[in-house]
Amino acid sequence: MGWRRIKLKTVVKQVVLAVAAVQGATLLALMAIDQRRKRNRAAAVFPRVPPRSVTAGGSEVTVYTYGEDLYYDMLGAIRQARTEVFFETFIWKSDGIGESFKRALVDAAERGVQVYVAYDGFANLVVPPAFYDLPPSIRVRRHPVIASPFRLFRNSGRDHRKLLVVDHDVAFVGGYNIGSLYATDWRDTHARLTGDIVWDMRNAFIDYWNLFVGSGRPALPDSGSDHWQPEIRVHRNLPRLLVYPIRNMYLDAIDRASRHIYLTHAYLIPDSDMLAALMRAARRGVDVRIIVPAESNHIVADWLSRGFYGQLLRSGVRLLLYQGAMVHAKTATIDGQWSTIGTANIDRISLLGNYELNIEVFSPDVARQLEEIFAVDSSNTVELTATEWKSRSAMVKFSETVLAPLRPLL
Repeated sequence: MGWRRIKLKTVVKQVVLAVAAVQGATLLALMAIDQRRKRNRAAAVFPRVPPRSVTAGGSEVTVYTYGEDLYYDMLGAIRQARTEVFFETFIWKSDGIGESFKRALVDAAERGVQVYVAYDGFANLVVPPAFYDLPPSIRVRRHPVIASPFRLFRNSGRDHRKLLVVDHDVAFVGGYNIGSLYATDWRDTHARLTGDIVWDMRNAFIDYWNLFVGSGRPALPDSGSDHWQPEIRVHRNLPRLLVYPIRNMYLDAIDRASRHIYLTHAYLIPDSDMLAALMRAARRGVDVRIIVPAESNHIVADWLSRGFYGQLLRSGVRLLLYQGAMVHAKTATIDGQWSTIGTANIDRISLLGNYELNIEVFSPDVARQLEEIFAVDSSNTVELTATEWKSRSAMVKFSETVLAPLRPLL
């Protein structure tokens, strides 16, 4: 009996090692394909919608779909700052655009503005460390590459947020990182906010900053607000506090849908609840459409995402593959009433792991604007049909099966 157990363990171990070897080989092959693809990629060409402002309650919302337009207004806001600038980003490149933001922040500090900066250490490992040598007048938090061993799970999330708040006047949030590539070659979505909601955006930065105060990094004053903003809500994933409301926001909104759901996402790797919610909506007659990149900047994420395409297509969800550029937006709009713009992808890393920030907007005007953007984006897509998906090669199907166990990691 003991001999049989030993033999079974040996067989199981060999199978696990064999599967791991096949997975490793598949990943290496995909990475090689990705490198060749990136070298031969043509310049990005895609339709874009000029920024336009609409009101939502006591706030104004301006939606951007082109990086140059966004960066122009963000830099303008920093250059006009009088009292404070809160700047937080996931990726901050040391190229021309990155230098422009660095110069604007330094200039603001030199004229007496209180400048606070937060950026993610892991996301910027390829950036020369000297780029982040900022004067002492700028207070900086570099979100650590490795979490504290004393709070490994609660500190493990990356700071994936992209947020700028200037004075008490204006805030920017959305999918755009800081860099020249994103200015012209990526299709992303960001929002500019003024009015009552700016307090909420300031508070989002202050609460994040104050989670990590210590020697050399004093706490920011945390004051209450005289305004309640029913039309716009701010949802923040905070791993340190084990709080992840963005996932629940999506599930609740999808469950309410009765007419249409339009999502645009860079990486679509839903967990079982999110997948079931989308399929249930389609089966009850809701027009569910999802724009995803035909080829994203992460080929492994593409292949993991494709593992869900069959189930989605069979349930009636329409998948629209964006052409000619990386679409990096994280947006949704439902039934002409509800919308969200933010930093969280539909994957486990964003919804159950990272520090993220999304606004939830209850406004027909904002929904109408996002629907118009979705229509323009749809004109630059190719719809994937169930017949086309079934006809993919046996090797592709095998590779998807091999990589399937990796889905929970993303």
